[in-house]
Amino acid sequence: MATGKMTRISLLRSLWRRTRSEAEEDAEAGRAIVMPVQNVAAPLRQVLRRVVMALSVLALTTLLVYLDREGYNDNSDNAVDFLDSAYYATVTLSTTGYGDITPVSDGARLTNIFLITPLRVLFLIILVGTTLEVLTERTRHQVRIHRWRSRMREHTVVVGYGTKGRHAIETLVGQGKPKDKIVVVDPQKKVVDAASSDGLVGVLGDATRSETLLRAELQRASQVVICTERDDTAALVTLTARQLNKAATIVVAVREDENVPLLRQSGANTVVTSSSSAGRLLGMSMMSPNVGTVLEDLLTYGNGLDVVERPVTKREAGNSPRDCADLVVAVVRGHRLLHFTDPEAATLHLADRVITIKQAAVPAAEG
Repeated sequence: MATGKMTRISLLRSLWRRTRSEAEEDAEAGRAIVMPVQNVAAPLRQVLRRVVMALSVLALTTLLVYLDREGYNDNSDNAVDFLDSAYYATVTLSTTGYGDITPVSDGARLTNIFLITPLRVLFLIILVGTTLEVLTERTRHQVRIHRWRSRMREHTVVVGYGTKGRHAIETLVGQGKPKDKIVVVDPQKKVVDAASSDGLVGVLGDATRSETLLRAELQRASQVVICTERDDTAALVTLTARQLNKAATIVVAVREDENVPLLRQSGANTVVTSSSSAGRLLGMSMMSPNVGTVLEDLLTYGNGLDVVERPVTKREAGNSPRDCADLVVAVVRGHRLLHFTDPEAATLHLADRVITIKQAAVPAAEG
């Protein structure tokens, strides 16, 4: 609750008064960060809404003048009818003011001061609405970015939105990770725009540079997935990410096995070799197509069988992994990974976590 209050105070302060460095930082972030696309009204509908608003202001002004027509003087015939009232409202709201019809009584002049003048200002705002909307949109965009940056905690940063990055995000979302907790970093504008269209926040820039990762709030992230096209780029990104965040879990995809030790030394917790993994899957599929099918099923989250990690329940604590409802293939005890055949994993502890194979959840049918 206190965090939310501090966020609102920070947001209001940033709108009211900002230092030069804060303004430059917000402007640079506005160019680099692409927020998810929001639903906006069609342009024709926006224009029609403005026309209706302008006509409503004109009609209200005409009515006010007509109701107080005795307090106005027309130089041509000394009488103000409904047409004269509409004419006066038109020239007044447009600030033309020919002076042929003028308020002469105190009531008419007070009406002009307290009612017609505000209506004139409102009418002018509607006329220049396009320009104001551009400014408002910029302010709204800065407010969204500022709010996002101040609230983002324990999120996942995905570097690279190619095939590997997209499938990694699909798996994360399938496991329950909200899209608003995933940030994509990529150097290509079209790729960042594609991530935004998919409902993700995108950061445009070179992930080997600290300022780019800082815009993605990597220093407060809990997970980092690195799926760059080149292994040397992956190593540089891993070094930079680990320097900014000592506690985050960093998973890196590389092409060559010989680069795995380098990535681990750079700070990666897990390194996946895409070429070797694909080669092993090909070899196993060649020897046994059924085995290949099952492995592909296990690697595709939400389809058939899923491999998941979960905590041990109170009912399961003290029992054998074979007594669990799910098929347990490994036990995580502290920082160690125990195979289910390991004697130490014969009895489950309440603090353990188990890696199991279970049937994928069937998505709810849309009504």
